[in-house]
Amino acid sequence: MTQRAIYTYAWDLAEDGVDDAVERFRASGLNTVAMAGSYHAGKFLRPHGRPGKVYFPEDGTIYFKASDSDFGEIKPVANSLLAERDVLRELCDQPELTVNAWMVLMHNSRLGADYPQATVMNAFGDRFVYSLCPANPAAREYAIKLCSTITRDYPIKGLRLETPGFLPFQHGYHHEFALVRQNRWLDDLLGLCFCEHCMAGASAAGVDMEGLRARVVDAVETYLDAEVDYPDDMADAFWLADMVLDRDLAGLVRWRCDVVTSLVNDIRAAVRDDVDIAVIPSVARPTSGAWYEGSDLAALARAAGGVEVCFYEPSVDRIVSDMHDVKRRVGDAGRISAILRPGHPDLTDRGMVAAAVAALSDGGIDDIGFYNYGHVRKPAMDWIANAFRSLEGTS
Repeated sequence: MTQRAIYTYAWDLAEDGVDDAVERFRASGLNTVAMAGSYHAGKFLRPHGRPGKVYFPEDGTIYFKASDSDFGEIKPVANSLLAERDVLRELCDQPELTVNAWMVLMHNSRLGADYPQATVMNAFGDRFVYSLCPANPAAREYAIKLCSTITRDYPIKGLRLETPGFLPFQHGYHHEFALVRQNRWLDDLLGLCFCEHCMAGASAAGVDMEGLRARVVDAVETYLDAEVDYPDDMADAFWLADMVLDRDLAGLVRWRCDVVTSLVNDIRAAVRDDVDIAVIPSVARPTSGAWYEGSDLAALARAAGGVEVCFYEPSVDRIVSDMHDVKRRVGDAGRISAILRPGHPDLTDRGMVAAAVAALSDGGIDDIGFYNYGHVRKPAMDWIANAFRSLEGTS
């Protein structure tokens, strides 16, 4: 079955009522709901929220019932909503509805603060509490158990795995601030992990991690001590030169891809065989930048069965370009599905949404999801319905 999905949160469904929300989804031509089973924090403006319009989710919690005994060193925190109702269970009880669990894995500031030893550590020894390290055994076990437990206890049809890898240095952390102009070269050097597990694992793969760490420290310190701000285009060129000429840097990035792919392989082996898995590979735009996070698109598609790509672009031409590149990289390794945003800053009217859906379909991508029910304005649901009607020639 072709999946026409809406991404959503438990709190929005609880507020609207699951029955009413699902009826609204079906009226828009949707047959699948991807509900967050684990999520991080945020400050969200909800156009159709009632009674309030601004929502702060509980940081780093899960939205399904689980026992601590199912987990190892790192244990999830249950969202308080579960004391009142199990929204995911209510969704699964809906007839003729495909339910996917959208799992945010390594992006978890609450668990990072509780288990700092499992987080990414930069070359200076700074821990990034928002980013659990996928090379850390305890963090890996947590991600695997999260996925195996929800698929064991709930009759969900699919998993959508977000942030299985290494998060970038800048990722919207609370009150992120600097009096130094950010650039790709600086951010990417600061975002590399040199925790004990990355040091040992990459060293065993032939990377001189001690030497690389010393070079990163020297490069960043020299830059921060200087009276210079790299322009964006120059910083991009400097980073590319380092990637090509520093074999240890390139080797570390390649090894990170192997780490993330192996984690997805382990998740695939741990969950029910009939569960459809796709990896949301990156926060980068365009999608090819996923490699920095350890996302090898073809390898992830092969490990999971597919990738679900965020085509978050402000024009159909850019979506088509990214789609062309993603298809080239993935090849026949696995399925490609898509996520679109029907609203600012991407597809801002019904015509753009219809054109984007048609372009993806023409490119062979028919499984399409939309982000996110709680964030979009009410007319966006009509834009989605119109896009599917247009696709079927019934508008």
